Amino acid sequence: MEVFLAIIGSAIILIVLGDSFETTVLPRRVTRRVRLTRLFYRNTWLPWRWLTQHFIRSQKSRDSVLAFYGPLSLIMLLVLWAISLIVGFGFLQYGFGSAVHMFGDPPRRSLLLDLYFSGTTFSTLGLGDVQPASGMARFLTIWEAGTGFGFLAIVIGYLPIVYQVFSRREASITLLDARAGSPPSAAELIRRYAENRDLNEINTLLRDWERWSAELLESHISYPAVMLFRSQHSNESWVGALTTILDVCSLVIVGVAGIPTRQAQLTFAMARHALVDLSQVLLTPPIHFDQDRLPANKLQNLRKLLASVGANLADGETADLKLAEVRRFYEPYVNALAQYLVLPVPGWFPVENAKDNWQTSAWEKTARRVRPTELDMLDEHL
Repeated sequence: MEVFLAIIGSAIILIVLGDSFETTVLPRRVTRRVRLTRLFYRNTWLPWRWLTQHFIRSQKSRDSVLAFYGPLSLIMLLVLWAISLIVGFGFLQYGFGSAVHMFGDPPRRSLLLDLYFSGTTFSTLGLGDVQPASGMARFLTIWEAGTGFGFLAIVIGYLPIVYQVFSRREASITLLDARAGSPPSAAELIRRYAENRDLNEINTLLRDWERWSAELLESHISYPAVMLFRSQHSNESWVGALTTILDVCSLVIVGVAGIPTRQAQLTFAMARHALVDLSQVLLTPPIHFDQDRLPANKLQNLRKLLASVGANLADGETADLKLAEVRRFYEPYVNALAQYLVLPVPGWFPVENAKDNWQTSAWEKTARRVRPTELDMLDEHL
């Protein structure tokens, strides 16, 4: 029994230390499917998602509850690591003879006493009511105390980094609000730039989003938990923003009058790379839905909308086939991530009568709609 517990304790310690290193320190994707952190997230997120979808009817309330999971899961994971290490060291103490005793009492074997001693040692409480009584027990005590101190350092360093990654991601998503609407859409983004005769500026925008996609890939592979952090507004998300940029790139690659294609191709490659790799991290295989996001009739409406502002989209069967082929490169992965994270997939067109987030306020329920083209006029009044 003692030898068995010692083996189990050693295995627990090695697994937790290796898992925490891969999660918080190792800056690359771990391809091994069986991992403590991966098992934790899949066995907590899926029930959380199921309960939220089946028992909360309000979309706003559902999104708020889902938003709690990301930050809460970090705390739950750290607690799981801590408890596992305490149990592992407690098993080791018991397996090596339970050589600890209460102060002033004769030595006695007790698994509960070893677990209690392990907890006070790991948390560096150092109460002194239980003491190690052999050389091996003292060695394990020093090892556990050092591990507990290192664990505390990881917690102090890990959480701020996660929130920095989240903040950098959300800044660009928020900036997209006044450029592509809320929720964002490819047609609205091109229309707004065309109305202001700034079609050439779309290249600059796509260059910025190429870098954003690269940073998203690097940071979210290193810290996958951030993918479960939701944006401030229910009509914004990193999946929605990435999809909108890919939609814009698709249209430009097919051919939009006045916009060169080279930057769109570069941004498309980087954004698609991020999308595919992050879907692999979450183990979400691509999903092909029967319902088309952009059927033929809507594609013609899209052409009419863009033509009305002077941004003519290439027409004809060849252009349609090319657009369909480009879309097949990324839409199945968008579907998979959106379904797994319970996020809406943005449409190609803006939502009718929807206001941008910057135009709304809880204090101004009846505020008039201000068009983005009136921003200069608004500045003059301010």
